[in-house]
This record gives sequence, structure tokens and C-alpha cells, in this order.
Amino acid sequence: MSRPTPAVRLHGHLAQPRELTVEQLRELPAHRAEVSFDCRTSGPQHHAFEGPKLWDVLRAAGLHLVSANRKGRLGHLITITGADGHFVLLSWAEIDPEFSGQQILLATRIDSRPLDAAGPQLVVPTDVCGARYISGITAVWVGPLHAWQPTAAVQSHPDGPGQRARTQSPHNAPALPGAAR
Repeated sequence: MSRPTPAVRLHGHLAQPRELTVEQLRELPAHRAEVSFDCRTSGPQHHAFEGPKLWDVLRAAGLHLVSANRKGRLGHLITITGADGHFVLLSWAEIDPEFSGQQILLATRIDSRPLDAAGPQLVVPTDVCGARYISGITAVWVGPLHAWQPTAAVQSHPDGPGQRARTQSPHNAPALPGAAR
């Protein structure tokens, strides 16, 4: 029996919410980042990652920004969740080319090895700490700050109503209609 192919759920304020596999992410323009960072459990790491910029992935999904002006866009957030429930929050200015425009990637390869079985990895080349290098990304949410609800303690949970969610991420919300491709 074959394993299901990991997919990243893109949702939030997007015209075309969808799920993308690593193979589909490879269809977007690829960038390479050679990075060094410190991992708390494994020590210093040195890797070469390849994959599309997060900016390009979100643009391809049809961003719906509350404001087109620069200051208004600063009120947007991006959360990335991994298969283990770990999630990080990015500010809009980290990926927007009109601000810092960092080359943050959804890597599809690490050291020339494909990540098809594990799922893509978040790569933040300017980070010296590896805490935001999320492996096995399962979801990316984008939207304005007022739409993010980090304190929702009880949410829809696969173990039944009233169960506590593992994380307090917007990715625990029920699937959007038509989100799957």
C-alpha cells in the first residue's frame, strides 16, 4: 500500500485556496538558498535548499489583501504549520518585496534530495536559529491580523467535539469549501 502524498493546504484570504504537493510546488520558479543555522537538538546545520519563494506561492493562490497600500498590508500575517503541529508566524513585511522581501522558501529539496515524502520545509535564510525551519509543512494561512484567532482553545478536532486542539493555529479550522484542488 502506498503512502498518501503530503500536501500543503493554502487558505485564508486567497482567491484560490488549494492543496499543493511538493511536485506541484516544483512547477513554480525555483530559488536556491545555502544556509547555516543552529538547531537546538542537532547543533550547527549547513544545507542547500531549493524551492519556490513563499511570496510566489501566495501570489499564485490569488492573495486578497485588505489594503493595497503599503501601511495597510503590514496588518497581514502568515502562519505556517508543520505535520508535528509546530507553527510559526511571519509578518507580511518579511516576504513583501516592497519591504524586506526576504527569500523565504517552501523548499522542495534539501541538499539535492527531494522532499516529496516528507513534505516541503520552510526556509528563512536570515535566521541564525533553526526554530522557524518548519519541516513537513501541512498548511499556510494568510490574512489580516483581525482574522487570526490564536486564543481559540477548543476547536473542531478529529477526536470529537470538545477536545482540545494540539495547537492554537488557524490551521485547525474546518476545511474551506472548494479548498482542495
